[in-house]
Order: sequence, then structure tokens, then C-alpha cells
Amino acid sequence: MDWDRVDAVLFDLDGVLTPTADVHMAAWDRMFSSYFEARDILPPYTDADYFEHVDGKPRYDGVRSALASRGVVLAEGDPSDEPGYDTVCALGNMKNTAFNEVLRETGVQPYPGSVAFLDELRRRGISVAVVSSSRNAVPVLEAAGLADRFGVVVDGVVAAARGLAGKPSPETFADAAQQLGVPADRAVVVEDAVSGVAAGRAGGFGLVLGVDRGAGAAALLEAGADIVVNDLSELVTS
Repeated sequence: MDWDRVDAVLFDLDGVLTPTADVHMAAWDRMFSSYFEARDILPPYTDADYFEHVDGKPRYDGVRSALASRGVVLAEGDPSDEPGYDTVCALGNMKNTAFNEVLRETGVQPYPGSVAFLDELRRRGISVAVVSSSRNAVPVLEAAGLADRFGVVVDGVVAAARGLAGKPSPETFADAAQQLGVPADRAVVVEDAVSGVAAGRAGGFGLVLGVDRGAGAAALLEAGADIVVNDLSELVTS
């Protein structure tokens, strides 16, 4: 890392700072498996569907994409829909309910290597922000003991309120950089999802750093990552 060229680091949350990707995967599986079984939809939902259709996307986009892979089209509905099977929004809200259930059941701890990397950035005086498609970013940061690390959080709630397009659009990352007062070419995007890496590349950020938590290094590099690591501890100065 050439730290002289970095003024800010913009982190995805799930799978980068915390293993909540596992919580999300379990929640998506719980929701879609129930829905597919109830509607006799085949083939059954698998983890491969998560990485191909859901990972890194805003919740309703993930619902739409996974349904489209099975040739299923639902009415869009409204974000105020009660959790259920009748609309895209109802399914998305059902997934959110499942996420909170799994989070209560399992809790969440940050990746030690990510905490060490945050400590390194703090020592260097480099600004940080969280940019997440999740509407649960703040509760997850609080549960992981990381909330006090980030003065800027651009999550699904903020994006909806500001009319920002979700990943793979770079708009949420650009908003976070703007809040920090840092130009894109002086900011690093850290992502574990193909859609997030694509957003970083599309936004013209100074460096797009991929963290391979299951998407695969080749897929992250193809999507636009400059480098890929297995853990952020690899970037910590000994």
C-alpha cells in the first residue's frame, strides 16, 4: 500500500469488517427456501444463488434477481409491505425479519484482521467510512463494537433517503467520500462482493481492494479489483 496516496478508506460491512455475510446468507436461505418450497419452485435455493444473485446488492434488487433466475416475476409492492410472499418488497422484508432472528441467535464478532487494519488506519490518521447496501448496518456495527469507529455510515437506509442508486452503482461510495471531504482518487474501496468491486471501479477510486471471503479472487479481479487479499491483516505493518 502506498499510504501517501490515501486519505480515506471506504469499507463495505458484511464480509469485510464483520462475518455478517454468514448471517445474511443464512437469512436469505431461510427466506428463499421457505418461499421456494411453498411455491414448488425448482431448483432449490443454494449458496451459489447468494453469490450470483444477491451478494452486495440492495435487498429488493437481490430478491428480484434471484426470482428472475427461476423465471418468477412478482409485483413490486411497497417497502411498507408486511413480510410475506406476495410482492418483491414483502419477500425482502421477510428476509430482514430472518436476518434479525439469525443475528439474535448467533451474534457477530468483527474479523480480527479487520480490527487490526482499522487500528493501522487510525495510527496513520486516515479517515474511514462504512458503505453498505444493508439496512441493518448500524445495529451490526453496534453489535460488533465498531460503531464508534465510523462517523460516516452510508447504508441502505441512507441511500433510500437520499435517492442513491445501490451497488454496482458507485453513488453510495461517492457520497461517503464526499462526506469525508476526500476526492475519489484519494480513497480506497474495500469490498468482498463482485457488485461492490464493480462499484468501486466505476467510481474512479484510487484503489479497489478485494477481500476474498468466498466470491473468488479471479471473480473479484475480473470485476475490477486492483488487488485481492484473503484477510486485511495482510496489509498491517508489523
